[in-house]
Amino acid sequence: MSSNRIGRRHALGILGAGLGTAFLGACADDGGADTATGSSTSTSGASTPTSGAASGGAQASAGFEDAATCTVTPEQTEGPYYLDVDKIRADIREDREGAELEVAVRVMDADGCTPIKDAVFDIWHADASGDYSGFDGSAAPGASTTGSRYLRGAQITDADGVARITTIFPGWYPGRTPHIHAKVFISNAEVLTTQLYFDDATIAEAYQLEPYAQRGNADQSNRSDMIFDQRNVMTVSRDGDRFIGRMTIAVQR
Repeated sequence: MSSNRIGRRHALGILGAGLGTAFLGACADDGGADTATGSSTSTSGASTPTSGAASGGAQASAGFEDAATCTVTPEQTEGPYYLDVDKIRADIREDREGAELEVAVRVMDADGCTPIKDAVFDIWHADASGDYSGFDGSAAPGASTTGSRYLRGAQITDADGVARITTIFPGWYPGRTPHIHAKVFISNAEVLTTQLYFDDATIAEAYQLEPYAQRGNADQSNRSDMIFDQRNVMTVSRDGDRFIGRMTIAVQR
């Protein structure tokens, strides 16, 4: 383990022991991409600061007013391309080209409608070409064939339940509308597996940009996708070619 990189299981163990803040802060000091707090960004019309532990509660939760709900987030299929990468890192892009996307979630307790601190928010999705890391085009679903792990990783929620991950806008692959897979872990237990979506207008905007434009539009829309759930559509804003997607995730422990 490098000084600025920890695994999800290691982080959960440390957080469970009540040592999380100091340890994760030390891991973040190295300045690398694989850290336990989100990267600092700014957008037109919306503030997207670093982890609330550093920026204060009101600022950390800003921007979730239009993405706030305590209705339990629907469970959705894990799909065939999950890998237990076990990486806590703020930026999961590696060498993948595409429009920058910040995925920001606020994890809430559905019963008390209160933020959940130290939950682990884990995502994975296809690149602009529709490929998942760890799999090649000829692999049967569920069969890992390569050592790549781009566009996979996790972050830990702050005192306001907020976690942010920098990635790229997901590409499409045959049979599915564009989406992001997600899991939430609390105290070493998986409490949610789901998928996150975009409205049709946002997808159309993103796919006018390169490298998406050369592939054209997805062969499935939200309406025609058999898994799509309107309740899991993120609230998206845009700053130039950069997208910011927010969603409140409500779970039952």
